[in-house]
Amino acid sequence: MTRAWRRALVRNVRRLAGVVLVFLGTVAAMPVSVAFNAEALDTAARALPKLYSLLVSHRGTVVFERYYNGARADRPANVKSASKSVVSALVGIAIERRLIPGVRTPIATYFPAAAKDPAKKAITVEDLLTMRPGLESTSGRQYGAWVTSRNWVDYALARPMLAAPGASMDYSTGNTHLLSAILTKATKQSTLRFANEALARPLGFTLPPWPTDPQGIYFGGNDMLMTPRQLLAFGELYLRGGRVNGRQVVPAAWVAKSCEGRPRELPPWARGTGPGGVPDPLRDRAYGYAWWVHHLGGHDTCFAWGYGGQYVFVVPGLDLVIVTTASPNVSEERRDHRRQVVEMLTRLVVEPLAP
Repeated sequence: MTRAWRRALVRNVRRLAGVVLVFLGTVAAMPVSVAFNAEALDTAARALPKLYSLLVSHRGTVVFERYYNGARADRPANVKSASKSVVSALVGIAIERRLIPGVRTPIATYFPAAAKDPAKKAITVEDLLTMRPGLESTSGRQYGAWVTSRNWVDYALARPMLAAPGASMDYSTGNTHLLSAILTKATKQSTLRFANEALARPLGFTLPPWPTDPQGIYFGGNDMLMTPRQLLAFGELYLRGGRVNGRQVVPAAWVAKSCEGRPRELPPWARGTGPGGVPDPLRDRAYGYAWWVHHLGGHDTCFAWGYGGQYVFVVPGLDLVIVTTASPNVSEERRDHRRQVVEMLTRLVVEPLAP
């Protein structure tokens, strides 16, 4: 070996050693990731007295599935307002099939009574999906009077206009019930039958009947019955852009639009803490097409949400779906339960599974 070759070799070795040292220093400076620990998650979940089930699917594989407080895998849960996200999916399918012309279709097309009021005549299908029709809400204090009325559709449509259509969000189950009524008219079949044909069966299950209004229209936005595994399949469908087994069940553009959150103005009671000073971890959430939009552990998350703790969290950046079901009757404890669930999932699921 010549002297020139020897000097070149020494220089290259020194350079390589420097690169290795820089690499090792970088690795040492990186935060240490905590491995996903199923038993730690199970221990935390058992401490929640209202929790019924917790399922975690990562990269298409169920990595955690446990049931609590007497719940069973085969027992359907009342998913409460998570039903609204299912109704949204059905509207998207109906539009794709041209059974409903589009999101800007005036609801007066289906409800002639709305056409008699110029303000209500301007309400569109999209306004109902985004909770922005301008109608007084049928939820909260008005819920009891609405569900005991003789005609839920007429009652919801008869609410006074408090804002222009599309101007501001006011959460109301009456909006998604109107969507169920529109689906019934547009598809010429019940919402249940259409839901099973267009959505549930492609996912491999059948939805049982759930309550109807006095006119026989299936409750649009509450009281659907689904097992946690069925909720997981629904979440996986949205994670995969509406596809399952190579079939496009819900239009991909609809999935994207559903999870495109629109900011909302918080009412005064939601700007601070709840009963007992408990903070709301999802306080600043946005709203899409009947899906909530927020984040878990800093990762963008689209989720279906039902009263008491019925959740389907879809976290695309982590290829992750999380389902929880809980007692639907937690009353004033619900915000504390929500905080505990979000903290548990962030610390024991999202952070360990983040790359």
